[in-house]
This record gives sequence, structure tokens and C-alpha cells, in this order.
Amino acid sequence: MKLVIIPTYNEKNNIRDLLGLVYKYAPDSHVLVVDDGSPDGTGDLIETLMASEYQGRLFILKRLGKLGLGTAYIAGFKWALERDYEFIFEMDADFSHNPKYLPEFLTAITDCDVVLGSRYVVGGGVTNWSLFRRFISLGGSLYSRTILSLPFHDLTGGFKCFRRKVLETINLDDVKSNGYSFQIEMTYRAFLLGFTIKEVPIIFEERAEGQSKMSSSIFREAIWMVLKLRAAQASMKAARIKPIKP
Repeated sequence: MKLVIIPTYNEKNNIRDLLGLVYKYAPDSHVLVVDDGSPDGTGDLIETLMASEYQGRLFILKRLGKLGLGTAYIAGFKWALERDYEFIFEMDADFSHNPKYLPEFLTAITDCDVVLGSRYVVGGGVTNWSLFRRFISLGGSLYSRTILSLPFHDLTGGFKCFRRKVLETINLDDVKSNGYSFQIEMTYRAFLLGFTIKEVPIIFEERAEGQSKMSSSIFREAIWMVLKLRAAQASMKAARIKPIKP
């Protein structure tokens, strides 16, 4: 079984069309929306769709307020592990991550444990970004690769697929990052625990509606968190839990 986790905050204008594309490209998947109390009614729309065209395929976790990307994914991962999902996806709600890549991810994960949607391998790229944003993104990945001694080109992207055993093995309660650096930390932990990781090229498209969630505080957190992750390397290798199922 496959689950796509989509965190939302004020994504009412995007989410209906996005869900249509997710089910087009991965028709047998389920979707879990983790909504942080969106004041625009995103959560209410999801509940309407759950009761109509997506019965039994669409689910929601409603949280009381804007609690952050990292905690949203951790909540979604735990929800998935309580059920029988074998492949668990992360993706944004704003069309930056095109659902057309879902079949490619599923093909790639047949012989690895984690798939990273990569903007910085051959065939990948970004659209409608300023030079400054390109510099920040590329610089963030290069900085993280260097400090953490990782071989991957895109460490800050949030379009991913995990095998169940990866999320079972990582101690999710020990994950510290909550913003931009969450994606770096999850990949780093999976790498330290010996899981195989593959990058698949994607074109990252600037959000279609609404405002970006990126902020200077999120960027600053990433800089310091990478140093903390490197310092905690030994303990992170040991920070694992036993799989929920054999």
C-alpha cells in the first residue's frame, strides 16, 4: 500500500486540483493531509472530499495551529506506521512537486530504500526562481553535503519516498529539526543507518497559488542544525528503534 503525506496551511486553492493529479498518476494510493488549522478552510474542504469522491482513499490529521513542517511529517509518518503502508511519500501542496513523478519514484524504490526528488542531477532543475533563491538552495545543499560528508546532490528537497522499514528503524521521536533542515536530517539519519538512497531528477516548479513558507528563521535553523547533526553523528547511528513488524 502507498501513502502520500501532504502538509497544508492555507492551501484551499491548490489542494483539490493537486489531489486529482495524485490519483491520476498513482490511482491506487491513499493520501493523508496534515493540516495545521488553516484559517482559509483547507481542512473543511478535505473533509468534504473525504465524504464524496475520495471515500476510503483520503484522510486528514487536523492540528491546532501552525506547528511546523517537521512535526507535520513526523505525525504523518507515525500515522502511516500504525497502518499497513509499505511506501510513504512526502510532497508539497503547492504544485512545486509535480505528481507526474510519482510513478518514477515507485519504479526507483524497487531497488533502494529512499528516493529523493532531485533538482540538481542531470534532468532536474527549477523554474521561475531568482538567482538569489537558486544560490541559497544550491548553497544549502553544498554546505550540507560538505559538513555531513554525504554523496547526494539535493539535500533540502521535500519530494521523497521511504520504504516502511526506514521509518520503522529511525527513532522518529529523536528527530530534532522542524523547518528547512528537516529534509536534511531525515536523509542523514537514513544514510547513517545504512539504507540505500537514490536520487531521481525532478523539475521543481514555483508554487502556483499563495505564499512561500520559506523564511530567514527557517534558513538560519538549517545552518546551525547541520552542525548539530554532524556533532551528533555517533548518537544518531545508535538512535534506532525496533521495527513495529518483522
